[in-house]
Amino acid sequence: MSWLKNILLRISPQVICALIAGVSLLSLAAAYMAQYGFGLLPCELCLIQRIPFAVNILLGFIGIFWATGQRGIICTSAVIFLINAAIAFFHSGVERHWWPGLEGCSAPQLGNAVSDILSRLEQTPAVRCDAIPWQFLGLSMANYNVVFCAGLALLLFGYLYITRHAKS
Repeated sequence: MSWLKNILLRISPQVICALIAGVSLLSLAAAYMAQYGFGLLPCELCLIQRIPFAVNILLGFIGIFWATGQRGIICTSAVIFLINAAIAFFHSGVERHWWPGLEGCSAPQLGNAVSDILSRLEQTPAVRCDAIPWQFLGLSMANYNVVFCAGLALLLFGYLYITRHAKS
């Protein structure tokens, strides 16, 4: 493990901030590519998961130019990636029907009266959060986002821990 420590000690916080911005930008680009290039319309929870990436793009760019606050920005970005992993985990549970989604995000309880059914169907969003529009190896985009964001958070926290005594 000392080889990993030696590598991380050579990476400046400015480079880490650039990587945060770049990875977040590529993640958002992939989401928009799926939406506009492949017609995978996002549900409400998908749209919410894009917000942390946008925030981390901004933080990453600030960290590139603000040398005195880079470690704080890296820590904040790690927390934001963890928040995104939690949102994606919630979304994964909604997709797998482990728990209900946000109000109006899942299939409604229709009731018995025809007018009741028609009224509720009209109020249901076109893209439901409890449906999986795309899977690869049995996992949805939300499932992959859990692993991706949690992994990024752990890498950033690991970097901060290993370099805690290094002078930037």
